[in-house]
Amino acid sequence: MSNLEQDPRETVCGGRADGAEGPVHELLAGREVVLGGTRGMKVARTLPGRERRMVGAWCFLDDYGPEPATMSVGPHPHTGLQTVTWLLEGQVLHRDSLGSEQLISPGGLNLMTAGRGISHAEESVVADAVIHGVQLWVALPGASRHIDPAFEHHAVLPVLTTPGVTVTVIAGELAGLVSPATVHSPLVGAELAFDDQGSITLPLRPDFEYAVLALSGDIDADGAHLAPGPLLYLGCGRSELVLAARRAGRVLLLGGEPFEEEIVMWWNFVGRGHEEIERFRKEWEEGAAFGTVQGTAIPRIPAPPLPNARLKPRGRRR
Repeated sequence: MSNLEQDPRETVCGGRADGAEGPVHELLAGREVVLGGTRGMKVARTLPGRERRMVGAWCFLDDYGPEPATMSVGPHPHTGLQTVTWLLEGQVLHRDSLGSEQLISPGGLNLMTAGRGISHAEESVVADAVIHGVQLWVALPGASRHIDPAFEHHAVLPVLTTPGVTVTVIAGELAGLVSPATVHSPLVGAELAFDDQGSITLPLRPDFEYAVLALSGDIDADGAHLAPGPLLYLGCGRSELVLAARRAGRVLLLGGEPFEEEIVMWWNFVGRGHEEIERFRKEWEEGAAFGTVQGTAIPRIPAPPLPNARLKPRGRRR
């Protein structure tokens, strides 16, 4: 799943000078976005946001469901990023221009590396079935952003189990567990599943910035109450994080070394400036460079028009 807005916002972010402070509590409300037209699936988008656009290299976060929905996302392009698909409920079929075809189920990780360019499509297996999940993007650093596109699926991920809490390491490393997912910058992504009254103290890296998102339940994070919806940004400078559930639920933990480079995000592209984004759009509209997604009957998605103004840098946060 991707950014299907027909009037997408330009987002330029990155750069350590505008990066994370020491430990903070910033509650970042998301905005509702409808994917696939007025009757499409609704998502809550907390990254990029008005105030905070990145957490480490994590630059995009959509949370959708749980609700009956039909995902029908036709072929569309990506550059300069990795897509991370993580489901809690339901199933989605992924197809891409490399010839990959993969059924995504809860607990399995889909990781697609766009690099210099890829296209893909995603659709529900059962129409109007309950679906719940998150879609994330990871910005690729300059040394990796033009690599060949790639796809990987991991049905088994490292898991830490303590009384009342199960931690699944989706990407990067946490508490000595390392995900098999390929990453190109220091980061971590993990899901924590809590029983009622479950709690855990996680070791953190002080040089990373972190954020947590409650996916369900009723959670306290570093003493702050967190219900599903907003993203709680925690900043840098922490060596541990205490999480506790008032009632059973799930939490997404994101973290990473503050991203050094400024990036421009527009539609489904991550680049470094206006001319580059303009070229990506032109190549998609001309049908070149991004390959063909086979096996789907969903129409190809045209790129929206570029804004009248040039895409300009604004820094990691407003």
